[in-house]
Amino acid sequence: MMSTGRPKDGDLQLAAVADKSKQGASSTALVEYTPPVFKEEEEDMEIKLRRIMENVPVRVSNTSGSSAGSGSGDFHQYRQMRRKEQDRLSRMDADYQKRKELAEFCMRREERVKAAEERTAKKRLKRQKKKQRKKEKKAKQNAGGEELQKEVSSSNDDSGDSDNNGEEPAK
Repeated sequence: MMSTGRPKDGDLQLAAVADKSKQGASSTALVEYTPPVFKEEEEDMEIKLRRIMENVPVRVSNTSGSSAGSGSGDFHQYRQMRRKEQDRLSRMDADYQKRKELAEFCMRREERVKAAEERTAKKRLKRQKKKQRKKEKKAKQNAGGEELQKEVSSSNDDSGDSDNNGEEPAK
């Protein structure tokens, strides 16, 4: 079946029409140009990109003559360009490997430092607990020892038999 480009009887087509009262009277264009609205970060990037594009010179390294065919120096130019490209790629690979190794080293170092801090914290907690237990034991012993000493001194006072002439007994 051939299409005539006209809608069939049952097909309707809707088209949006702009309100002409809102548009400026001086404009007769169907589409109004509105400049793109950038976010602040995007605008900064746009300015930086524009500055780079303006200041970086464009170099054309492969300049051949306009005559057809290749001359005697073209192979040497090709070899030189190829060598430069290979050097550039090898530098990029070396730089990538260096950055990758540095990132891995930093990650391993961070893990080692974190593990060392955890071990140190665990040992510190253990030392503090041991110190606290020792302090509690000493306080308990002093409290018990004072009661025992009071009992001994009270029994000495009660006996009336004092060989030490009022001096306390030696421990």
